[in-house]
Amino acid sequence: MKKTLLKFLFIILLGFQYGNLTAQNNQGEISNLIRSLIEKDSPDSDQKVIGQELFSAVTIKSFYSDRVFEPAWSDGKVLPEIAYEMRYEIQQIQFDGLNPADYHLSAINELFGRYENSRKSKGVFLPNDFAALDVLLSDAYLIISSHLYLGKVNPANLKSVWNIQRSATELQAGERLVTALAKGSIRKSFEELYPTFTIYKRMRDGLRYMYGHEKRYNSKYIGSWKKLKIDKSIKVGDSDNQINEIRSRLMFWEFISKDFVKDDKTYDSIMELGIKKLQARHGLETDGVIGQGTVYALNQSPSDLIATAKVNMERLRWLSADIKEQELILVNTANFQLDFISKRDTLLSSKVIVGKSYHATPQFDAEMSYLVFSPTWTVPNSITRNEIIPAIKKNPNYLASKNMVVINNSGVLIDPGTIDWQKTNPRKFPYMIRQEPGAQNSLGLVKFMFPNQYSVYIHDTPSRSLFSREDRALSHGCIRIQNPAELAKLLLSFDSQWTEAKIDEAMKQKKERVVTLDRKIPVVIFYLTYWADSKGQEYYRRDIYDRDSEILKALSQVRKT
Repeated sequence: MKKTLLKFLFIILLGFQYGNLTAQNNQGEISNLIRSLIEKDSPDSDQKVIGQELFSAVTIKSFYSDRVFEPAWSDGKVLPEIAYEMRYEIQQIQFDGLNPADYHLSAINELFGRYENSRKSKGVFLPNDFAALDVLLSDAYLIISSHLYLGKVNPANLKSVWNIQRSATELQAGERLVTALAKGSIRKSFEELYPTFTIYKRMRDGLRYMYGHEKRYNSKYIGSWKKLKIDKSIKVGDSDNQINEIRSRLMFWEFISKDFVKDDKTYDSIMELGIKKLQARHGLETDGVIGQGTVYALNQSPSDLIATAKVNMERLRWLSADIKEQELILVNTANFQLDFISKRDTLLSSKVIVGKSYHATPQFDAEMSYLVFSPTWTVPNSITRNEIIPAIKKNPNYLASKNMVVINNSGVLIDPGTIDWQKTNPRKFPYMIRQEPGAQNSLGLVKFMFPNQYSVYIHDTPSRSLFSREDRALSHGCIRIQNPAELAKLLLSFDSQWTEAKIDEAMKQKKERVVTLDRKIPVVIFYLTYWADSKGQEYYRRDIYDRDSEILKALSQVRKT
């Protein structure tokens, strides 16, 4: 009996040793195969694994060299949970607005399929398969990390100017991969690379929901979703042949109940409630009137909104990690809004007017250091040439009516009566036009200065009625703010002497007064056509400067393998 038991234990022990030896042999063979896969024979040739070009050939070689080419995602026999997690994260990267196909997903899925079939004795999964899968998973991790951290698209290569400076520490993706494998958490490792702005994760959730809408649209939508067109606005009680299609879209977005089934060409009050919800999502006046802006919003399909979301998540990835929400003035020109943020609380939200499409307000960051009460306005040469001088030729009293004076380059006043305006060549005008402080001044009663190469700043305006318009792309590039006194009060809160009464007095002087701030406040002039709030509500804005399409095209390009 004892001999039989000893023999049995010996056989089991021998089996374990054989299994360990086999695993070690497998790992050794796989290590050699990995080394052969990533070591280039020629520096001029592309590095490829089963037809897939490696995006991070240099980093991946360093990563595997440091581990003596030991496989990272298996023991040579079994694919552990973390390998499956990595594949899952590649699939989930679509919710970051990136394309899973960019990260070897098709080849990885094929290898996983072969592995799973081998576990069912329906095929074999050879050491070279383990090696190829290992390298592709590592390369996918490295390139995803780079895209999450810096963005897939380099904004410097775009036609539209992007001058928001990026200060980023070195990614060290190889070291991050070592840590992620050691801790067994790919998801957390990727989340650590997200933009510092809190809205990014909410935008990611919003994009996930929109993909769900797209799936539902493709399988269940009963309408046609052809482009709607109207000749005149539609109000409650009006009839239109497109009302049934509009109703279908409102039901699809769940802005009205799906139980509200009706075949009627009349725009009714129940539909109006749904239209107002749609208008709120797209930043339109929630008046329930179906105008051109509302029709544009109605025409946006789930695929259109997915594309918009992708572009804006990429924009957030371009922002510097140094831009914190501790104290920040953020102007979203696409939303015609300024937010003054302090410690992640929004202290002020104000409507703004931004540049016309042909005077588009640029995207940049700078530091606000001072403000000017009762400012003068030295008219830019282009405006003097194209607008002021032609106006003077039509009306000799134009300068006086606008409280403007003529000055030379030294700031000395020139009598406008000494100038023959009818013979003046606007392109050779030797003087400058300056508008004096006062209620008519185009800069209003205060301007907020953050020196920059574009000579763009934030200022008041006498044209208060323009803030009631939906489309507020109306300026020559500068940013006009609806609530200048409130912003001044917040900026000067460090000095108790600056009461509301004193600010009001300073805004109505006959001479400029410059006030230096006690700190420099970051100002980011940004362009965001999609975001989501803390309640999970998504918001979309019209691409007034046509900047989204170029980014979308670059994002959609798949690197050829």
